[in-house]
Amino acid sequence: MKYPLISSRLAARLTILPFVVIALTIFVGCVLWSVQLSFTSSKLLPNSDFVGLDQYIRLFNTTRWIVSLKNMLVFGVLFTSGSLVLGFLLAVFIDQKVRAESFFRTVFLYPHALSFVVTGLAWQWFLNPALGLQEMVRVAGWESFTFDWLVNRDFAIYTVVFAAIWQASGLVMALMLAGLRGVDPEIWKATKIDGVPTWRVYLHVIVPILGPVIFTSVILLSLSVVKGYDIVVAMTGGGPGIATEVPAKFVLDHLLQRANIGLAMAGATVMLLTVIAALAPWLYVKHVKKGTNG
Repeated sequence: MKYPLISSRLAARLTILPFVVIALTIFVGCVLWSVQLSFTSSKLLPNSDFVGLDQYIRLFNTTRWIVSLKNMLVFGVLFTSGSLVLGFLLAVFIDQKVRAESFFRTVFLYPHALSFVVTGLAWQWFLNPALGLQEMVRVAGWESFTFDWLVNRDFAIYTVVFAAIWQASGLVMALMLAGLRGVDPEIWKATKIDGVPTWRVYLHVIVPILGPVIFTSVILLSLSVVKGYDIVVAMTGGGPGIATEVPAKFVLDHLLQRANIGLAMAGATVMLLTVIAALAPWLYVKHVKKGTNG
């Protein structure tokens, strides 16, 4: 009875094998080619003129690249922590079995349905000193009110962080809510009998239980940080000046506008290594550690 099942599985795998091979060949081939170009002097067109680590040395001696790395660090820390905290609080709120729970779930999750481009454009309008919040408050009578973070070099990156948290916290909320709904009700009964404060239960009992959910959320948010391009371009275009420059924008600008393929590919390779570093803990827990425990 097993033979038909095995043969059908084998036939299915053989059917998709050519597509898998083609996809992997193109993807891996393009990645390797990009890395190879980062060791050449390629400008407008690719070439094979090997220059060693010259592009990487030039890259890390470029002020714009260093600023973009600092911005990615600031954005990453604030965006990840802010999304986790806000998403968790929203999940706790909904888990109280509030009325119109479906309505609140939809409202909180809706921003995640929007792309970073739409989110960026919406917040760009809202925070524009001449059109948005500042102007509306002044029209309402408070003429001395000022909120110019979007055009302030010292605060512009924080406006991007705020908009990104608004967009991503709904996803974290959904993940956290699923985790909260999976908590054994007996835990809550036991803590109530013992008179443990609710905040302490969440902090010392529920949060550790949600460890895998939190870990997954961190990985997803970290990947969004590395790829952060759309929201920056839509909100600030990397400005004012280079105050909100990020690595992804640096790479695409040098690739498409500045005709410097070698330097762009060096930046892209650094980003690739960053993504691998972000995925490494997840891969370790999912495959290596799981296989060891098994």
